[in-house]
Amino acid sequence: MPHLMRRARTPSPSIAPSVAYPDPTPLLLSSGLEPSEVARILTTYGIRDHAAADANIQSMAGEPHTRRQLARLLPDLLTAIAETATPDQALVHWDRLLTAGANRAALFTYLQQSPRTLHILCAILGNSAALGATLIRDPLLVYWLAEQAVLAAGPLPGTLAKELRRSLSSLTAKELKLELLRRFRRREMLRIGARDLLRLATVQETTAALSDLATVLIEAAYAVVKEDLRRSVGVPMHRDRDGRWQETGFSVIGMGKLGGHELNYSSDVDLIYIYESDAGSTKSIASGSRNDVTGETRSISNEEYFELLARDLTRALADQTHEGHVFRVDLRLRAEGSVGRLARALDDYVNYYRQRGAAWERLALLKAWPVAGSMEVGKAFVRLVRPFVLGGKGQIVAAEDARRLVAEVKAVKELIDNKMADRGHLHRNVKLGVGGIREIEFLVQTIQVLYGAQLPAIVTRGTLPALDRFQQVGLFSEQEAARLRDGYIFLRDVEHKLQLVHDLQTHALPESEEELERCAVRMGYASAGRETSLRRFRADLARHMAFVREAFQSLFGDPDRAPLLEVANRLAKRVP
Repeated sequence: MPHLMRRARTPSPSIAPSVAYPDPTPLLLSSGLEPSEVARILTTYGIRDHAAADANIQSMAGEPHTRRQLARLLPDLLTAIAETATPDQALVHWDRLLTAGANRAALFTYLQQSPRTLHILCAILGNSAALGATLIRDPLLVYWLAEQAVLAAGPLPGTLAKELRRSLSSLTAKELKLELLRRFRRREMLRIGARDLLRLATVQETTAALSDLATVLIEAAYAVVKEDLRRSVGVPMHRDRDGRWQETGFSVIGMGKLGGHELNYSSDVDLIYIYESDAGSTKSIASGSRNDVTGETRSISNEEYFELLARDLTRALADQTHEGHVFRVDLRLRAEGSVGRLARALDDYVNYYRQRGAAWERLALLKAWPVAGSMEVGKAFVRLVRPFVLGGKGQIVAAEDARRLVAEVKAVKELIDNKMADRGHLHRNVKLGVGGIREIEFLVQTIQVLYGAQLPAIVTRGTLPALDRFQQVGLFSEQEAARLRDGYIFLRDVEHKLQLVHDLQTHALPESEEELERCAVRMGYASAGRETSLRRFRADLARHMAFVREAFQSLFGDPDRAPLLEVANRLAKRVP
C-alpha cells in the first residue's frame, strides 16, 4: 500500500475558556423582570428561546421552599447545560424530570451536596433526548447513576449476567421476564451512554460494552423462550455416532458488528440460528410436555422445534411493548436470506456454503461468533465454514482470483454508493458514504479473505485488532495503520453521537448548520465559540474521510494494479 498523506491526528478538542456568566438567580427570586433582562441573562448560557426557557425554570421551581433551593443550584445548572449541545432542550427535560414524579425538595437537597451528579444529569439532558427520556421515565435512576461505581467503569459481562439471572429468578411468567430484559437494557444503555457523553469511555470501550450487553440479553432471552417451549413440546434429541440419544445443541451466531464485538447504539443485531442435527425429535421432560387443549404429550421433529425456537427468540428480542424492545433483529445473513428457514442444521449450512455461497458471505462470515446457546455448536459452525471463507490452508491465491474478488466487492460498494447518491447521502453518511466506515471494513475483510489462509495472523473478528495485525505482518506501515485506526475511531464516535440523540439507526450527518454544530459539541469539541468548534470538527472529519477513501481506492480503484495486493502476495509467498 502506498504511503498516503501524513498521519491524521486524533481529534483533541480544546477546553473551553472560562466565561463570565451573569447571576441567574433573579429569574427565580425577583418579580417582574423585563423580557430584555431575561434574555440578557439566558443568552449568555446559550439559550435561544428565552421565553420558553424562563417558563421551564419557573415550572421547575415549584413552591417557595423548592424555589429557593433551585435558586442556589441554578448558576451551576445553567453553566453545565451551556456546555451541552442543546441548552434549551436540557431545560425542557429538567422540567419533565421534576414533574414526572421526582421529589423536588429531596432531589434539590441531594444535588446541592453532589455537584458531580448535577453535572452528569445536565450532560445527559442536554445531549440526548433518548437518555433523557429514560431518566424521566424512571427518576430513581438519578440516584443509581450517582453511585460512584456505576460510571467509574463498565461492568464485566459476567457481572451483568449474574445480576440479570438473579432478577429473573424471582419471576415465573414468560412475559414478565421479557419485560424485565427490556427494562434492564434501558438502564444499561443509560449507563453506557452517560459514560460516553462524559468522555469516561473510549470508543472501543463503548462498542465492547454495547456488545457485551447484547450478548448477555440474547443469552437471557434464549433461556426464557427455551424453558417455555420445552414445557409444551419437550427437549430436542438426536442419536450420536454411537447410537445414544443426546440433547440437540443450538447456537445463536452473532454476525456483523455484534460478532466483531463492535456494536453501536442503535444497531440491529445480525443473527444466524444453528443446531446440531435434523435427525431427531423432542422427548417429553419429567414434568410432561402436554398439549394445552387435549392434554396429550406432544412430540415434534427437530426441524420444527428449532424453527419454533428461532421464531420465538426473534419475537422475544424484537417485539415492542410499553417497555420498549430488547434488540431489533436482522436475520438476512442466514442461508438464502429473507426467504430461507430461520434455523438450519450444521450440515445444511456447510452444504449451502459449499454449493451456493457468495463472495459477500465470505466477508460476512469473518465476524461470525457464538453469542448464546451452545458454545460448542457455535464454534463448530465457525470451524466448519472456515474453508469456505479462507480457502484451503496454505493455498496460494491466484492473481486472477484475487482480482475477481476485489472486483466483486468493489461492485457491491458501487451499488451502495448509488443508493447513497440517490438519497443525497454520498458525502454525509459516515458509515456507507465515500470515505466511511464500510470502506475500512471492506478493505480489511477483503484482504483477510484473500490471504488469511497463508497469513492466519491477520484473521480476527474486530476491525481495529485487524488493523493492528496488518501492521504487525507488514501489510501496512505504522503510519498507514495508525491513520486508518484514527479514522475508524473518529467515524465510529461520530456515528455514536448521531444515534445517541434519539436512539435512531442513523449514520447521516445532519444537513443544517445548527444540528452539525450540536454534533460537534457532543463529540467534545469546545472553544471560544461554537462556530469555531464546528469548523474544527468539519476539518477533522474531512481529513479522516479523505484518507479512508484514498486507502480504499488503493485496493479497489484499479484491481489490476492494486499496490496492497502486491504487498500481500509477496508476504504470502514468504510463508513456508
